[in-house]
Amino acid sequence: MEQIVINGRKPLQGTVKINGAKNAAVAILPAALAANGLCTIENLPAIEDVSNLRKAFEGLGAVCEQRDANTLSIDATNITRYEIGKDISNTMRASYYLLGVLLGRFGKAEVPIPGGCNLNVGPRLINYHLKGFEALGATTFQDENVIRVHADKLIGAPIYLDSPSVGATINIMMAAVFAEGITTIHNAAKEPHVVDTANFLNRLGAKIRGVGSDTIRITGVPELHGGEYTVIPDPIETGTYMIAAAITGGDVTVTHIIPKHMDSLIAKLREMNCLVEEISDDALRVKVDKPLKASVVRTSVYPGFPTDLQPQITTLLCTVKGKSMVTETIYDNRFKYTDELNRLGANVRIEGRAAHTEGSSDLVGAEVKAMDLRAGAALVLAGLAARGETVINNIVHLDRGYERFEEKLRDLGADIRRVVKP
Repeated sequence: MEQIVINGRKPLQGTVKINGAKNAAVAILPAALAANGLCTIENLPAIEDVSNLRKAFEGLGAVCEQRDANTLSIDATNITRYEIGKDISNTMRASYYLLGVLLGRFGKAEVPIPGGCNLNVGPRLINYHLKGFEALGATTFQDENVIRVHADKLIGAPIYLDSPSVGATINIMMAAVFAEGITTIHNAAKEPHVVDTANFLNRLGAKIRGVGSDTIRITGVPELHGGEYTVIPDPIETGTYMIAAAITGGDVTVTHIIPKHMDSLIAKLREMNCLVEEISDDALRVKVDKPLKASVVRTSVYPGFPTDLQPQITTLLCTVKGKSMVTETIYDNRFKYTDELNRLGANVRIEGRAAHTEGSSDLVGAEVKAMDLRAGAALVLAGLAARGETVINNIVHLDRGYERFEEKLRDLGADIRRVVKP
């Protein structure tokens, strides 16, 4: 078993290049299974979730070729299977996207209950997805082991989401591409990776309009063709390094990004006294040259503050003198990591959906455990700020979402290494 070991209190300095967006990649890759032809996807992050999706595709009969570390070609023309193996689905939550694309292409799909980060509670974690499929004419079944969907024919329909769910918006969109007539998704999610997935499907011949607004309109087509596409930069990786610069009192430039996607974080860091400047159309500089101030953060759907940066910003606030509060509105179960932060000397108290922090600059290294992907990133940030040595276990979660995480941090001056646990 591997661990990450950090000796903290070293300001990060330098430039870091951001990879393709994990959340976009794990939707765009399944969408490639809808194509009758070769799809080549560039700027993919070299992470475990991408590797696991490739294994799932090959299990279905697709032909995959790794062109380079960040480019994958997929030819799903001759696939005939519609069932996903449990070993793949259990490793990642985004395996649920295979439901929508296989339902659209074959009229049926069978996917084991998705694994990955357990951030919600309750028996029906993807109920919005299934209600959308049912509105298109599918029948659905879910128990504690598997999800099955089936339709003799998909018919376009108006669909209203009770909440603007990213996963449901993308999944319904992928099924509706092949539905006869017009599907309208009301109260749709507007996140950048929703837009990116729709842009990819349109590149393949889909007819999707209104993406990035509250209402998405999809006109069904009989088939999709192959094509090439480049994944957008990762706003969550970008934000993680921006917060890393802030928590270490550093001076870091993040490049190969879309600054507009970072507006909510930029505003919050500036409010806390960070210098954030846009130095080009694809780069931001984050510098700390004065004491940071406490703040109040509330996660929300895009363009609000992203839930995937909530653990990281909470960790930063643990190091800032004064009382801060972070309210989580998206997921039910996203504060599990705060017990680990408190092991490092943080003072975090959870009340319902809010984390209250009493900030201090005196985090102290300890041995902790990553509970999920973004929680793992938050613990790395805490280790960078802590006095002494921090050891992080269960780092398999980090490999699901960050390419060369410790190497990039080391290039910025961090004392961080990956070791095999004795």
